[in-house]
Amino acid sequence: MSDRAVRMLFIGNSFTTRNDLPGMVSNFAEGMEISVQFEVISAGGASLRRHFNAGAADRIRRVNWDYVVLQEQSTLPVKNRKRFHENVRELAPAAMESGANLVLYMTWARKGEPENQRLLTDGYNEIGKELGAVVVPAGDAWHLMLADHDTPALHADDGSHPTAAGTYLAAYTFYLTLFGTKPVRLDAASIGLTEEEQDLLQRFAMEACAAAKANH
Repeated sequence: MSDRAVRMLFIGNSFTTRNDLPGMVSNFAEGMEISVQFEVISAGGASLRRHFNAGAADRIRRVNWDYVVLQEQSTLPVKNRKRFHENVRELAPAAMESGANLVLYMTWARKGEPENQRLLTDGYNEIGKELGAVVVPAGDAWHLMLADHDTPALHADDGSHPTAAGTYLAAYTFYLTLFGTKPVRLDAASIGLTEEEQDLLQRFAMEACAAAKANH
């Protein structure tokens, strides 16, 4: 039996749903006897503005969440940081009213544009600091991993979406940021990653989280 139950709402698009990131976060948390009960609001390619216009704030207010996770359309923070920040500000009050911790899911640069990670990182950290939100540095973990390793591949063939390894790295970064640092592996056969690959991905998640903590 789990010692603790946590309710999480994820709002985003396929960067959240591909390979079931929320479910993977939940599986990691089980290793610490934490039961994560989650819901997902997602639409392909959706921005946070689109979710807000579709009534996401009302969905947030209906439940007393522990965490509300916001994931912006993947290139908007690069192309229009001001709009990205406005979108987050629109949904933040509802998260506060529900009693939740606001969490921002920092995504990664496209495969052919690694220089954009700095723009993504700065954009997420700026609005996170303004609103007192928790920023999950998944994009930074990707950037660190890609600087040193080609395998396991993080980007899918489209150069944008995550492979299972990419989702694993993002999910483990969530796990460390929100719940702690106890080493946990998932069943290798179920996710197609060896224990050695999992250990490698976890190392870069830990590096990114340590760097984020040191900078705040």
